[in-house]
Amino acid sequence: MREKLFQYMAAYTNLTEAEQRSIIKALDVREIAKGTYLTRQGYTLDSTICYFILAGCVRQYHIDERGKEITTSFFTEDHVILLANFAKQDQTSKYSLTCMEDCILVVGDMESELDMYQQYSGLETMTRRMMENYYGQTRNELANFISSSPEERYKSITQSRPDLLTRVPQHQLASYLGITPESLSRIKKRMQHTTSI
Repeated sequence: MREKLFQYMAAYTNLTEAEQRSIIKALDVREIAKGTYLTRQGYTLDSTICYFILAGCVRQYHIDERGKEITTSFFTEDHVILLANFAKQDQTSKYSLTCMEDCILVVGDMESELDMYQQYSGLETMTRRMMENYYGQTRNELANFISSSPEERYKSITQSRPDLLTRVPQHQLASYLGITPESLSRIKKRMQHTTSI
């Protein structure tokens, strides 16, 4: 897994190979079991923590005022999870994050990141590039989601993230798409019928 991280870093930075390997060696890489919560809605949140997913799938969701569970995101390989985005003013979490599979995560915190930035000047540039890419992708996904129909959202998932179709339960996928499981079933049947003609 650390070799995969090395390949990922090489795409974003001009740090030497020795510097990259030293950084990777210092990172906190953890195996986290399926079903583990990284944070829970309403619990006090350590917003200095962030995660980078090397392997696995993490679901973000919240429970609305009617008690309904709403899935808002799925994070998979090469995704960054920034807990700072989750914090309410009272520092409790707006969302729950749970591992849908056994995961391998890089766990970062602001204090150790600042120390590493001082030691490796190119690391801050690399992190900024990663964040720019992350925010750009997130903004595009949100804009497309808002302006598309449920069927268009499903088609987009089949093209951009087809792994989700088999990695997550269909009722959670339906919630993520903003539709009922029954509507998702009808969309899938229509699409299967269209492709078989």
